[in-house]
Amino acid sequence: MLRKIHSLPGVFAALLVIVLAGTGAMLAISPAWERLHAGIPAAGRISVAELAGRIAPTYPVIEQVERTPSGSVIVYFSDGERSGVDLVDPLTGKRLRAYEPSSFMRAVKNLHRSFLLDTPGRVASGTGSVAMLLLALSGTLLLARRAGGWRRLAGPVSGTTGQRLHAWCGRAAVLGLLLSASTGAWMSAVSLELVPEPPEAEAAYPAAIEPGVALPVQTLAALHAIDLNELRQLVYPYPDDPTGTYSVLTDQGAGFISPTTGAMISFQAHDGARTVYEFVYRLHTGEGLWWLALLLGLSALAATVLAVTGVQVWWKRRRSLPHLANNVSRDAADAVILVGSESNTTWGFAQTLHDALTAAGQRVHTAPMNQLATAYPVARTLFILSNTYGDGGAPASAGRFLPALAHFGGTPAFRYCVLGFGDRQFPRFCQFAIDVDAALAARGWNALCPLELIDRQSPQEFARWGSTVGGLLGVELNLVHTPQRPRTTTLQLAERIDYGLEVQAPTTVFRFRTAARARLPRFEAGDLVGILPPGTHAPRFYSLASSSAEGVLEICVRKHPEGLCSGYLHGLRSGDCVDAFIQVNPVFRPASGNVPVILIGAGTGIGPLNGFIKHNTARHPMYLYWGGRSPESDFLYEAQLQQYLDDRRLTQLNTAFSRAADPAYVQDRIDADAVTLRELIQRGAQVLVCGGREMASAVHAAIDRIVAPLAISVPVLKAEGRYREDVY
Repeated sequence: MLRKIHSLPGVFAALLVIVLAGTGAMLAISPAWERLHAGIPAAGRISVAELAGRIAPTYPVIEQVERTPSGSVIVYFSDGERSGVDLVDPLTGKRLRAYEPSSFMRAVKNLHRSFLLDTPGRVASGTGSVAMLLLALSGTLLLARRAGGWRRLAGPVSGTTGQRLHAWCGRAAVLGLLLSASTGAWMSAVSLELVPEPPEAEAAYPAAIEPGVALPVQTLAALHAIDLNELRQLVYPYPDDPTGTYSVLTDQGAGFISPTTGAMISFQAHDGARTVYEFVYRLHTGEGLWWLALLLGLSALAATVLAVTGVQVWWKRRRSLPHLANNVSRDAADAVILVGSESNTTWGFAQTLHDALTAAGQRVHTAPMNQLATAYPVARTLFILSNTYGDGGAPASAGRFLPALAHFGGTPAFRYCVLGFGDRQFPRFCQFAIDVDAALAARGWNALCPLELIDRQSPQEFARWGSTVGGLLGVELNLVHTPQRPRTTTLQLAERIDYGLEVQAPTTVFRFRTAARARLPRFEAGDLVGILPPGTHAPRFYSLASSSAEGVLEICVRKHPEGLCSGYLHGLRSGDCVDAFIQVNPVFRPASGNVPVILIGAGTGIGPLNGFIKHNTARHPMYLYWGGRSPESDFLYEAQLQQYLDDRRLTQLNTAFSRAADPAYVQDRIDADAVTLRELIQRGAQVLVCGGREMASAVHAAIDRIVAPLAISVPVLKAEGRYREDVY
């Protein structure tokens, strides 16, 4: 729900925000630029009387003197034949140049305030300010949730390039945006007369002026008591007018000064409402506060980046979801389908089930498992279709399902059915679906049918399950699912480096380029490439050891005895082609900033870890723990790792070989370095683990032992985004 609150206003208000932020940045930087060139004296250095004395020789007939909020001094004058307005140097009283307000900045200000559309434009501007305030508040909450709590708000940022840029800009600009948006909304309310604008102070005009000869302006005591930095406007009396007075407006109020005695003969201070109004105005514009103006300007520039990257992130998320026809509301649905998916492949099966149930006359609501409601008023059947992520974990769209289950209202009247998707070659086959089924049973819910697990997205097994479920429901369910072939890129093998032949564990580094002059799709080290062996629709995913900026797609693959795709890849020769597509894996990335990164892997898990080190051109602290079989036959990336040690992209390398003279596993090296690793984690280090399940489980236990004295655990580190796994 919080993500929707943040996303929807951002999408609809993106253009408003970009215009407001862009013009706001120019308006905010303008006061700082003006102050830089205005020759502003320090407070207490020059009084208004001194300024008046300095400009008097240059301008014999002065009508008024103004000081802008940014400190520029403007003189309105006449000499009998002409009149003019000059910008003067307050330190010398000399003319700098004729004062001409910028027509460009006037247009920018009108565009910012009303989009050049008068009242409708002011309404749009106010709407944009409210939208920006809502975005800043909800974005801050999302950042805190993503970081693992408020204390971690300034911690590492992970995700795609767009997601990381969005988070960085949001984190840096949030205070400025909250200030600009809240004060902007209030200023819009004043502009639209929803809130009254308090009037400036007006002093009572004196009934009489003491007669006498007018004193030189630089001698007037009341003007000596006013610091130039407090002045807003000083209006001179008409020449030879015996009843004329000096009218002065300052930060404190308005008054009249006798030209014959130099005393303040009438004064009215600003009331509290006007003081608050002017304070809010200065907070919004930064006028008179050059440092705040720069902060607001930089925040406004960041807001334009946030608007663009926010729309991109939202669009990519929307585009990856299927378009379901006749998807009724959850409160009106006879059948509810909840989907747990990491790469959206399970959604295809859910859509087939959705369409079949709809054709059978059912009203169906399909949604991600994270959107489990607290109740379904009329539903008779609940279907849960889910795959498993990593070593038995929840996929992306189901991470909040089990905690939300505790808030479901009582035992429902409907029956449930869980269908799991996975690959039997992995030890924890469909483990998350198994956990979900057990959790529902533990709450006393009624099962429509026993848990069913489908291997390798088999359409045949899915169709058989549909026939069984249709019989139980008393309807005909023909679940003919044809997996949609992803849009692929043809890659040509440019180079292969073979390892492990001596220890009967063939492992190869494959480097692909695009055929002909096609461009590689965009990807980063740690993302996944899906490869489709000939004659199959089910892809196999491999972690990438390169980024698209290198012009090459690199993976490290071990040949498995019964591995369909690994066998296919190991049979390739230079020049052979494969069909592949990219799946981003934003959660598996090194943290941003200078925090230490601990890389742990075994076997082909070195691939993305080597890619992370390769791109560590900023030389942030990086420590690698890696395990292989034999240092002579399968020390993967040995030459590159030595190079990275030499140029300090890699801080420290620790290897373990199970078939060496001194056999060891990677967890042994971790245990031996417990003190060092504990210190690194205490300093905020992030841990990235890549490799097989058994290795990952052993590393999990080792790190748990290491951080126990710190009163934390691996689950805590995971919640904070400081322990990430890419496990296969």
